[in-house]
Amino acid sequence: MRTAVAGGTGTVGVHVVEVARERGHEVVVLSRSAGVDLVSGSGLSDALSGVDVVVDVASTQTVSAKESTAFFSAVTRNVLRAEVEAGVGHHLALSIVGIDTAPHSYYAGKVEQENIIRSGTVPWTILRATQFHEFAAQIRSRASFGPLSVIPKMVSQPIAAREVAERLIDLAERPPAGRVADLGGPRRERMAEMVRGYARAIGARGIVLEVPIPGAYGRAMRDGSLVTSDDADHGTQTFEDWLATRSR
Repeated sequence: MRTAVAGGTGTVGVHVVEVARERGHEVVVLSRSAGVDLVSGSGLSDALSGVDVVVDVASTQTVSAKESTAFFSAVTRNVLRAEVEAGVGHHLALSIVGIDTAPHSYYAGKVEQENIIRSGTVPWTILRATQFHEFAAQIRSRASFGPLSVIPKMVSQPIAAREVAERLIDLAERPPAGRVADLGGPRRERMAEMVRGYARAIGARGIVLEVPIPGAYGRAMRDGSLVTSDDADHGTQTFEDWLATRSR
């Protein structure tokens, strides 16, 4: 099967590419280094020639709802348009658990992405997952000021990026299925404790201050809106297990 991966050089994308190749699929990485610009659409039509399924795990580094919506709108419309031209029969996108109950900040773009996919003509599958284990390191990097890390009060359910990639390729090997069961990590964690654990694992010192974010978005971060329900599927690698691999 010829599989194209949008965002194939990102946190989960590198695993998607790896898993697909391990299973014998021919992989096309949609990236600027390969002559493809997802935001402008340049190079997409040629890149998707002969492709059976597109796995979209593209992302952007922003907390702005406006910027996130602009990015995901442009990328999704461009990819879907190129899929129609190339005759691709399956569009598979990775989304985030809880975005419709907290359609703010970065999540606003993911909501729009899902809406565009559902209204398109290409048969689709959407998998929503919780944040990756790597999210603790990312949020610490963005929210640190010298020795102080100001971390939002948040309930998370981190999952291994590799396990998300494996589920995505499972779905890519099947017919389009619409919205499938959510995928979350094996247990819930407090983001501040995750950041503290990550800092210890890498030998970093400093103070982690947990602060509640005001408004509906902050409330969703605290009240469990962004973790899975009872009918979801769950991975097996805990954040603690993942940390053990970081400290080696």
